[in-house]
Amino acid sequence: MDKITDIVSASRLVSALLLLQSRGRVTARELATELEVSEKTARRDLEALSASGFPVYSQAGRGGGWQLLGGARTDLSGLTADETRALFLVAGASTSVTPQAKAALRKLVRALPESFRADAEAAATAVVVDPTAWGAPSPSPRPELLSDLERAVIERKQIELGYRDRTRKVSLRTVHPLGLVSKGDVWYLLAHTDAGLRTFRVSRIGSAEVSDEPAVRPEGFDLAEAWRNVAASIAELRTNVSATILVDRQHLWSLRYQFGNDLSLTEFATSRDDSDTRLEAIIAGPSSVMIAQHLAGWGAVIEVVEPEQVQLELVRIAGELLSRYPEVAANSIRTTTSEEAPS
Repeated sequence: MDKITDIVSASRLVSALLLLQSRGRVTARELATELEVSEKTARRDLEALSASGFPVYSQAGRGGGWQLLGGARTDLSGLTADETRALFLVAGASTSVTPQAKAALRKLVRALPESFRADAEAAATAVVVDPTAWGAPSPSPRPELLSDLERAVIERKQIELGYRDRTRKVSLRTVHPLGLVSKGDVWYLLAHTDAGLRTFRVSRIGSAEVSDEPAVRPEGFDLAEAWRNVAASIAELRTNVSATILVDRQHLWSLRYQFGNDLSLTEFATSRDDSDTRLEAIIAGPSSVMIAQHLAGWGAVIEVVEPEQVQLELVRIAGELLSRYPEVAANSIRTTTSEEAPS
């Protein structure tokens, strides 16, 4: 099951618990109607809650249904501290910017044992999921240190990070963790430092020692809002330059896979030599050099319309390759000329 499916399922389980809490007993059909899913899915969710150790059980016969052990006034004491954290981490991440979801989570917090409430509230705001990836998607495993970082955010403890920057230089930094963000398949840690708010890519964190020192959290800090500001700044840097290209329709899928959200298309019919319909694509990137580097592998399949700087960079790359492999280039030219010569 992928990340987004996990999040949707967890959010639905929270809703099911809240309905059981408020009504005391519901049938699978009633739950399906409330959650706008099939009756089969609703029954599977209820069975999953029961199988996972939640105090949920079914009663057959007329007037039966599913209910929480102890009735509507139960404190959901069947949840362990770890289960509570896990539930709120996932459910909070999926809906942290939705007012209705925040209200639902607050209701569930009131139903928890008091000793769990602080961690539950912290977990519900510890993670934000931004499903849109930078550029092309690149599936990657869950970072090994993610659980330690989650714990530091929830417990609000300072962390000493061993961090590798863009130049591969490693340094030790003591930070005050504020939250985690999943951007596509890339994880980021937002933390308060002596220099203010900073964003750390989790894959570059080599070590994370959680200390006993309390972390300072700015008053009124909102992780979702902070990430929107960070993402907007990064997106602006990543799309400083754009290039217009023409590409045959048959290559669209591969091109979109490579560039992901950095590619936008407008259909453009042209009556060039082959009179084929082509697509006009806009490729965005941080610089003309980087756009040219990514397009160079396409060879003559694509045509750069503008800007000239990207065209010049492609010419430069071609020249460097010819200089690097002069004999191969000469043999290739001779072979091509021989094949094209009339018999």
